[in-house]
Parts: sequence; C-alpha cells; structure tokens
Amino acid sequence: MSSNAKIVVLISGNGSNLQALIDDIVEQKIAAEIVAVVSNKANVFGLERAAQANIPHQVVNHKDFTTREEYDAQLHSVIAGFSPDLVVLAGFMRILTPWFVEQFTGKMLNIHPSLLPKYKGLDTHQRAIDAKDEEHGASVHFVTPELDGGPVVLQSKVPVFADETALQLASRVQEQERQMYPLVVRWFCQKRLLMLNNKAYLDGNEMPNTGYAAD
Repeated sequence: MSSNAKIVVLISGNGSNLQALIDDIVEQKIAAEIVAVVSNKANVFGLERAAQANIPHQVVNHKDFTTREEYDAQLHSVIAGFSPDLVVLAGFMRILTPWFVEQFTGKMLNIHPSLLPKYKGLDTHQRAIDAKDEEHGASVHFVTPELDGGPVVLQSKVPVFADETALQLASRVQEQERQMYPLVVRWFCQKRLLMLNNKAYLDGNEMPNTGYAAD
C-alpha cells in the first residue's frame, strides 16, 4: 500500500458516513484518497456529496441486471478498475454474493447499526426497542460471506431511552457512526488493522469478538 491508500466507497443513499470520510481525508486525519464512489441507486444525495468533493462517481443500478450474480460481476469490474486498497460499504443496501466478497477478502469494511452479533439485517433500531434493550449501537466489521458476520473491529454504544422512536434512536446511533468509521479506516490505512483467518488484528494483537474498546 502506498502512503496514500486508494478507497472505493459504495453507497445507496444519503452518504453521511461518506461525508465523514471525505472530511477526515481533507483534514489529513486519514492518509488516503477516495478514488471512486459507486451507488446502486441514481439520484441519491451521496452522489452529490461525491460531486461536490470532485470524486469520480457512478451508478451501477441493480435493477438493470437479472440476477444478483450478474450485478456483482459488473460491480466488481467497476471497482477493480480503480485498483483500491480498501472498499468501504457506507450504507450500501445490497446483500453481496460470496464470490464478490471473496474478491476483496480483508480489504472490505462495513458499518452495521447494531451491536453485532445482535440484529443482523434490517430494522435494527426497532428490533432493539421491541426487545426492550437498555443499549444499542453500531459495529464496524470486516466483510465476509456471512451477512453482517465478519470480525468486529469497533463498536459504540448508546442508551435506549423510554418511549424513544426508532427514528430518534437511529439518529443518535448515526452520530456515533460518523465518529467510528473514519477511525477504523484510518487504522487500516496506517496498516495497523488487518484480517487474518477470519479474525481482526490491531497492531498485531487479535481483537475480541466485540472489537476494540467496546465498553
């Protein structure tokens, strides 16, 4: 990896975590360059964020493909054209095929709005409320073929307040996400973070199942 790592960011919507990464790179907190932003949906605000930052961006619309395998083959072709050191999923709302994930083993990160292994998949905030959980949060993890099942790097917790709506809880979790994700990307770009044998390591030390500084 060169002094400035090359990152491709995949999005499906607003791109708030993309913006957090852009900001930290501009402020030289992360030694990296976002070489492309790719969305599976057109006309989302995340693409406007990329345009405002003069980052190459394009849409690979999943609706243009008959099968998930065909879509992932095209998505891989687009990403591979940028030769990234790291692929960052930032609100990318697609389940990726095992074949695609394996092309980027140890080089793809995701942020998930729950304290994994709790609440894989969708509607995590409402599920935490329905379960009367006292705490909720987000997890940054390496991507593996198991949905939301890769080794966790970092978690951040927030309390779940009485009579709180899923939207209110989501807003507070997202505030944490915008702090967490750039930090983990920075570790990766500093070559401090890696995945080996389905385990996450920071500074050569195997990380616990809940990641670094979970409490």
